[in-house]
Amino acid sequence: MNPVVLTESDFHILKRLAGTQNNKKDDMSLAHEIHRAIIVKDSAFPQNTIRLNTTVDIQNLDSNEESTLSIVLPEHADIRQKKISILTPMGAALIGFREGDIVSWKMPNGFKHFKVLKVHNMDKI
Repeated sequence: MNPVVLTESDFHILKRLAGTQNNKKDDMSLAHEIHRAIIVKDSAFPQNTIRLNTTVDIQNLDSNEESTLSIVLPEHADIRQKKISILTPMGAALIGFREGDIVSWKMPNGFKHFKVLKVHNMDKI
């Protein structure tokens, strides 16, 4: 399993959000991803890695369908604008992964496998 990389600032925000998901043993939870993450200073964060407010191009390896979406805080989620909450299964699945990574995650309709094609990070969030 690839290591998840988080910035210090994202780590503190996500830790607070995941506080209600205290089941770190559930390897399909945001709390588990945070628990196993490598935390780096914001200035040392690799540009090709997904963080909060990242837009990412992904490919569903089960259907070959490609899509673009942004990972945001729950209050900024808007499916019409392709902004998904970090608390959704897809948001939790992608956070901390890098371009080229394959991500397998349990979604409401079963396990899905995604490839991270391109990460578009803003300099500041």
